[in-house]
Amino acid sequence: MNSEVKRARTIGLLYLLVILLAGFSQGYVRASLFVPGDAAATANNIANSEALFRLGFATDLTAFLIDLAISILLYLLLKPVDHTLSLLAAAFRLLAHPAIGSLNLLNHYLVLEVLGGGGMAASFDAGQSQELVLLLMNAHRDGYLIAGAFFGIHCLLLGILLYRSKQFPGLLGILMGIAALGYLMESFGNFLFPGNEGWLALLVGISAAVGEVSLTFYLLVKGVRKPPGMPMQAAA
Repeated sequence: MNSEVKRARTIGLLYLLVILLAGFSQGYVRASLFVPGDAAATANNIANSEALFRLGFATDLTAFLIDLAISILLYLLLKPVDHTLSLLAAAFRLLAHPAIGSLNLLNHYLVLEVLGGGGMAASFDAGQSQELVLLLMNAHRDGYLIAGAFFGIHCLLLGILLYRSKQFPGLLGILMGIAALGYLMESFGNFLFPGNEGWLALLVGISAAVGEVSLTFYLLVKGVRKPPGMPMQAAA
């Protein structure tokens, strides 16, 4: 098995881990505990499921650490297509999750500090603590959207690289371009046109699932394909 196939399958495995870990944190932990607009319910849910909330923090952080490796490996895999474009794609992905996403986890973790009642939080009454918890959770959601804008640009650049590469089907590039559109529409749509959060979340959920899951399983199963007329030993 040549080095390019090994690298591609490694990326696929890491990408699958990120999907599972981040999906658990965002799609299960926060989705089941965070009640938009209801400070009391949100605070009570988190207080009653503190271990789950902490686990959500840990799995998100792990996903972001893995994403750093994916950024570099994708750059190495695709730099023969276009060195500058591949470097830009890696930079946007590094900023999206390893940088912005990781820092945004402070909002997630500070919820536990507030609910713990120590330090400055000891001066808050129950209602104030609940409102602060909701504020932090809203801040985390907004931070996720900001990171999503950077990730959307990454997906767009990645889609262009995949489409231009002879080692991947052009359809993967198109699907990643559609995923990019979903991320960008959700990020900018939520800030510019509030009140549309529901259908924007559904849009990005479908477009990202189709694009990123397709790419993940192609990398895992196929790795890369050899260019026409080139023996596999020379494809790297």
